[in-house]
Amino acid sequence: MDLNERLTTPGVWFFPDLLDAGRTRELAQRLESLGYSALWIPDTLGRDPFVTATLMLEATTELVVATGIANIHMRHPGMMKQGANAVAELSGGRFVLGIGVSHAPLVEGIRKLSYDKPLTTMRRYLDAMEESMYFAAAPAQEPPVVLAALGPKMLELAAERTRGAHPYWTTPAHTAQAREIMGPDAWLCVEQKCVLTTVSEVAHDVTNRQLGTYADLPNYRNNWKRLGFSEDEIANRDTRFLDAVMAWGDEAAIAQRVQEHYDAGASHVCIQPIDPAQSNEPDWRVLEALAPRQP
Repeated sequence: MDLNERLTTPGVWFFPDLLDAGRTRELAQRLESLGYSALWIPDTLGRDPFVTATLMLEATTELVVATGIANIHMRHPGMMKQGANAVAELSGGRFVLGIGVSHAPLVEGIRKLSYDKPLTTMRRYLDAMEESMYFAAAPAQEPPVVLAALGPKMLELAAERTRGAHPYWTTPAHTAQAREIMGPDAWLCVEQKCVLTTVSEVAHDVTNRQLGTYADLPNYRNNWKRLGFSEDEIANRDTRFLDAVMAWGDEAAIAQRVQEHYDAGASHVCIQPIDPAQSNEPDWRVLEALAPRQP
């Protein structure tokens, strides 16, 4: 089964950095046993995602691992290509390279690097990746690349130059807009956070905690405003805004939100199951309830 076929099945998005190596392997194996197609992992201030991806891929036989996303400011384009090709070859093609420009507070504030003209920077980075040499055993096929894309211009670039896009912190309405911009053939791999609770106060509290510093990042804030949310709704955590960005309720309600993304044009939905108890684990109740392969 090629990646096009694999990724028609839902996947999972999760931060594994607080799990030790053994638990990280077990996480991947359990997700695979539940039938999830892919596990998307971040690139922030924790483990190198290529190391984590290799650990998970060696522990599994079917699961796809994807970076969601690898920060282009942290790696020379040649090094990004080397890492992606190596992981793809070692795993027999079970790797997707998600890359993105990240956010100014991380790039400039923490890493002390320049964050300028994100669209132009990404275009030049893709050029440089294509031109970079790779002298090792090659994967049967180069790993597909997707871009962390929210705005129209980055979505257009994703469709023009890569396999597709990986939007984060979005809604089914954004999925519909992205599909219209990108056309019918591009991958649209959408992340959707969810919390299993029928108590609105719990759901809104979890969503507010999850938003944290995200709500102040211009990339996300501008996207939410394009979707019709006002500055006041975002800043004051209006319930209309909270209910749009977080799927909550019983299992059927969360499954319905996932389906809304597919109905809007998503080719792949990766759920991020938030544990209301704030553990380092995903909420396995959600993962088991929505599992493509029932335990």
